[in-house]
Amino acid sequence: MSPSGRLPATEETAPEHRMPERHRAVQGGAARAAVFGVSDGLVTNVSLIVGIAGAHPAAAVVRLAGLAGLAAGACSMAIGEYVSMRAQRELLEREIDKERREIQQFPEAEHRELTGIYQSRGIDHDLAHQLASVVMSDEDLAVETHAREELGINQSSLGSAIAAAASSFATFALGAAVPLVPWLVTSGAAAVVATVVAAGLLAIVVGGALGIFTGRSPVRSAFRQLALSTVAAAIAFGVGNAARGAGFR
Repeated sequence: MSPSGRLPATEETAPEHRMPERHRAVQGGAARAAVFGVSDGLVTNVSLIVGIAGAHPAAAVVRLAGLAGLAAGACSMAIGEYVSMRAQRELLEREIDKERREIQQFPEAEHRELTGIYQSRGIDHDLAHQLASVVMSDEDLAVETHAREELGINQSSLGSAIAAAASSFATFALGAAVPLVPWLVTSGAAAVVATVVAAGLLAIVVGGALGIFTGRSPVRSAFRQLALSTVAAAIAFGVGNAARGAGFR
């Protein structure tokens, strides 16, 4: 120990004194669908509402467009997420079934393959052979192990298409509802300003939450989300104004 009473730097920073790192599971389909659902719902409907409002139609037209955008977008997101997750799950299940048939038809070849995999991980040949024998003695365990070691497939984490679809539907609707709410209580310029403010605040919240979730800077992520949402809404408003000027009302 040094005269100051502190341990030398080499001891203070020794690996055995470090806390183990904790990692979050980030592969869930429902969580991914939720994050993109809110973002997509917000950007889609604020752009639609502001774009329609830019043409200065009756407030009822803007409300109808916002409601239609919410319903159509939420259904589209849910169906797309369901089809995507279902196709992915069926593809992985097909590969797992193929692995099961190979284990049933060519057990010795699969045993040698698993032994080789263990050896490639640095395990002694005899121990690798014993481990492979234990695994191959149980067909379900053998299928699970081969799927994980050969294909990188974890059978317990294939994801739920229904959960992803429901999450996508609900979160898209939530994001799309925020810019629509002002038009349910007011109209005209006041509704446009309220829509922009509400959408901007939600964009900041969504961006900040995404930054925290991914371990990036929440401020930078919030600014990026706000900037992208603003660009999309500005383009849509410009199109609406141009349409009004051209007489499309």
